[in-house]
Amino acid sequence: MSRRGVASAIAPVLVAALLGTGCGGPRSGALGPAPTAAPSNVAPSNATPSSAPPSGRPDPTSTPPSDPPRAPTTTPPAPAGTTARDTVTVELWFVRAGQLVPTRRARPATVATSRLALTELAAGPTAAEAATGLTTLVPAGVEVTRITDGLATLRVPSADDPAQRRLREAQVVWTLTQFPTVRQVRVDDAAPVDRTDYADLLPPIVVTGPIPGERVSTPLVVTGTADVFEATVSVRVLDAAGREVATGFGTASCGSGCRGGYRVEVGWRTVREQKGTVEVYEVSARDGTRINTMAVPVLLAPGG
Repeated sequence: MSRRGVASAIAPVLVAALLGTGCGGPRSGALGPAPTAAPSNVAPSNATPSSAPPSGRPDPTSTPPSDPPRAPTTTPPAPAGTTARDTVTVELWFVRAGQLVPTRRARPATVATSRLALTELAAGPTAAEAATGLTTLVPAGVEVTRITDGLATLRVPSADDPAQRRLREAQVVWTLTQFPTVRQVRVDDAAPVDRTDYADLLPPIVVTGPIPGERVSTPLVVTGTADVFEATVSVRVLDAAGREVATGFGTASCGSGCRGGYRVEVGWRTVREQKGTVEVYEVSARDGTRINTMAVPVLLAPGG
């Protein structure tokens, strides 16, 4: 057979092989294979807040995605008779000494998360939370009438005291804007508002984890936001006798005039399960004393 004949016979085979490879094998090009979703369990950095607001605006009070990783040690247990897949965790903002303080609830899953959150706000704090001074100003029956283009509309009963009314509205706004479908809230046909309108109601240090009454184990990741001197946040853990069993400190992503997220990890050695307290505070630049302390009662698991 001539060379031209051999080439003619081989060409169809090569074409078929190339076509087979292109259709059956993995596709890639100059940019490589198509990207896949990032693993959900990758721990974010501690440089930015973790409860970032759905609006995309900087939220000085949000929890760092650095925040957690919210370790299993700081996750509220699911109600009896349910599994993690049956529950939803909502963040609730209560009031203490005229300021907003967050906590969390794990409740049976529902598509009506805004209604669930408002119901929990009206129900008020748990016994452990109430023991720390938390209370609610939100009455029963407050419901969202509609959510359109990120704007939730609802009516909130008025209060005689303007300061109390503002705190009540702040509870609702901060709680509802945790959901990605809500960026702003309109109360009683007033102008839409968001978290930034009530940022002045936050204490210098906000603790988002652990929550009051939670059982925690070592190492414990303490998270939240702070506006403190040189952005330095200090943590100590006290046992049932009030003895200091762990200390640590970290740096918020912003401080001294701005609010940033922090994440501090601490560990302790105890031989038995007992009540304890996690204190998050600022060291005074003037005299070195602890100031702006936020105390969270917890149940300490044994650690070593």
